[in-house]
Amino acid sequence: MSNKHPLWLEIQKGESKTLEFKQQLPKGQQIAKTLIAFANGNGGKLIIGVTDDLELVGISDDVFELQDKISSMIDELCRPSLLPHIYIENIMDKELLVVDVARGSLMPYYLAPLGREQGVYIRLGANNRVASAEYIQQLELQRLNKSFDELVNYQYPLEKLDLTRLEEAFQEVNKTLNLDKLLNLKLAVEEQGTYFATHGLLILLGEYEHVVTQCARFKGTNMSVFLDRKEYTGNLFLQLTQTEIFIKNHLSLRAEIRGLKRHDYLEIPESAIREALINAYIHRDYSNFGRNIKVAIYDDLVNIVSPGGLPNGLTEVDLLQGRSEIRNRVLARVFRELGYIEHWGSGIQRIQQMCKAENLRSPEFVETGDFFDVKLYRPKIQTIKNDFKDAIGGSIEDFSGSIGGSIEDFSGSISGSMQQNHLTERQKEILGLIQQDRKISYREMADKLRINDSAVKKHLENLKNLGWLERVGSTRGYWEIKKKFDVQT
Repeated sequence: MSNKHPLWLEIQKGESKTLEFKQQLPKGQQIAKTLIAFANGNGGKLIIGVTDDLELVGISDDVFELQDKISSMIDELCRPSLLPHIYIENIMDKELLVVDVARGSLMPYYLAPLGREQGVYIRLGANNRVASAEYIQQLELQRLNKSFDELVNYQYPLEKLDLTRLEEAFQEVNKTLNLDKLLNLKLAVEEQGTYFATHGLLILLGEYEHVVTQCARFKGTNMSVFLDRKEYTGNLFLQLTQTEIFIKNHLSLRAEIRGLKRHDYLEIPESAIREALINAYIHRDYSNFGRNIKVAIYDDLVNIVSPGGLPNGLTEVDLLQGRSEIRNRVLARVFRELGYIEHWGSGIQRIQQMCKAENLRSPEFVETGDFFDVKLYRPKIQTIKNDFKDAIGGSIEDFSGSIGGSIEDFSGSISGSMQQNHLTERQKEILGLIQQDRKISYREMADKLRINDSAVKKHLENLKNLGWLERVGSTRGYWEIKKKFDVQT
């Protein structure tokens, strides 16, 4: 019965963000640092009487004397005061002492001898780390129940900002962005008759240098050799669109015949990719100005990494169960207003469901240090190669050798007419216009197609990424179509 003890089941999982083991009572400040880190995070348990190898050795000292020592140490070293629950658990005839600390409400907690500037500790994985000034600010905001993106930036009066792209985003969903809306969504704050932007508005507009998305396609399953890379700046909506296009351009399509029509689908559901990207933009830590979002595509997976661990005491288990903790409230409100978010806390579960429906390996959502890591797995390459081998009646290695390259090279050398079938109708229309007039401008294309300039630019960028187009020259230059294109197709 004892091997099913709830605490023993926890111990078997090993040390973590919320669990630490000691064979005996630590000396000096070590125990205080751990308890402070727990209080500044998700809370946690320090268990005395367990070795690093998860062996239960129990405690040999007088239990009540140990409890008194711990209480005195906490009272002397921890500020503000902590009130942990200290108790005894008996597992397999071994007495363990448990010091259980809840998430604090008076953050930041710190080690008294080091002071508030240098003595704040946080938990990263199974280790204690000194908190940076940015992280200390986050803890202060959590105590005040505020988020970083709600804070005002007095260097940016509202009147000096171009809100066009944000206004267009609201117009696209038949809504109006006026001053009242800006104030209600906490995109702006009024002080003494002057309106200033909040961090949230400046992040949305891409005004900060660290609001960047870096994308790369690597060869194989590691970062040794990259095949393509892009860096996207500007407003978050543009970055989201460009990053989504980059991912799609480096994934494969699968075909399915329904009735008399062929339907092409991305190997990873587009909705799952978009949901993961939206989560990255909304939940990343923008208070640290030295980091950005990174997207990496490998042969076996798509990896989306955003700065900042899980916010406000959230654990990975909580996340998978649908609990929602919003790090950036302004961004979340705006994305909800524009229809990017349907229900709080449902994104991770939807991603899992969509990948499961396509028989893909279950996605991974992992907090790695001070980053959040999402892995969306692609279909197994070996399965694709075996299917192709059966279709051609020979080994894939022999076939790739006979054409002087790999199967990936072969897919890149398919005739232009076959590749053309994968273009959207709008992309074909744009290529047709360029074929007629290589010096045609964005505005002329937009007028002829009856769409706005930004939409034309997105299609052109996509065509360049696909290898169809190249811009020769600058303002007075022209477009060059790089592949054979049949305007009648």
